Amino acid sequence: MSTPSAGTTQKRLLSRNDYLAPLPIPTGEKPCDVLNTIWRKNDVFVDIGNYSIGAAVMMLWSMVVLFAFMGYLFRNDQDDAHIFAIMTTCVIGIPTLFLIQGLFREVPLPVRFNRQRREVCVPRGDDEYWIVPWESVTAAATQQSSVSQAGRATMGLLIIGFENPDPQAKDDNKHFSFGFNCGGGTTAMALWECIRSYMEIGPQAVPDSQVGIPRYEETQIGSIITDLRKGDLIMVVWGIFCITILGTYLAEKLQNLKLSHPPELPYPDIIEWSKPLPPEQWAKRSAALETAIAKREAELAVQTAQASEDRP
Repeated sequence: MSTPSAGTTQKRLLSRNDYLAPLPIPTGEKPCDVLNTIWRKNDVFVDIGNYSIGAAVMMLWSMVVLFAFMGYLFRNDQDDAHIFAIMTTCVIGIPTLFLIQGLFREVPLPVRFNRQRREVCVPRGDDEYWIVPWESVTAAATQQSSVSQAGRATMGLLIIGFENPDPQAKDDNKHFSFGFNCGGGTTAMALWECIRSYMEIGPQAVPDSQVGIPRYEETQIGSIITDLRKGDLIMVVWGIFCITILGTYLAEKLQNLKLSHPPELPYPDIIEWSKPLPPEQWAKRSAALETAIAKREAELAVQTAQASEDRP
């Protein structure tokens, strides 16, 4: 499957696609794990997961708040109240059932990026996995916009793709990709940089894992109390808004509950594959990637210099 080279941007009237890999060259963005995708990180590998029960909770919570407000408006109109109750049951009840069902499912296995071997382990089932060369991984940030009477709305994804290394694989098992609902654009590039920087620079270049049970000061309530002690009333009000209107507190607790112990890859061969190697046995960048990174870093240096000159 051919893809445009990294650094290519395709713009249309209501869409934009930024191709980030292959080859995985710098994007110019600072690594930022906006969706808590880093489940486990050490000197050998990083586990990247795509499980976001918290996002589903926040979406459902916002709908509950909206329908509660609408129910308050219809409280004195019995005819409309009955119709509204049926509509509420369908719109909120069905997603709630799916959410509850999701809480009882096992967390999907993460994809493991091994920086010493420069390979990626892609779980494909209980007994199947792929070992994919790092430099063959594809990545793209995509944005789609729609225009209505309410204005312009933009949505986007970071899409990371892998090719089955088995040349005899069936057509329905040749490709695998997963997407992150991060908004596309620079946000998607920053999320991709968490993986790229880990593989090309090292674990010190990317944030630590935030999944599981956080420290108290990192929780929603802890952050509000910390801001209150600092006298930062704006952040206190914002924190209360997030908890009450966006449902971030419940989302945080359910996310921590499911990821308090991120799942391990169950394959015996991968356990051995994940062990450290002597530095002299570490895989090296290809010559093509070395050249592409050098060229991209020079371009970013020129852009930075021009931006500095344009500042008043």
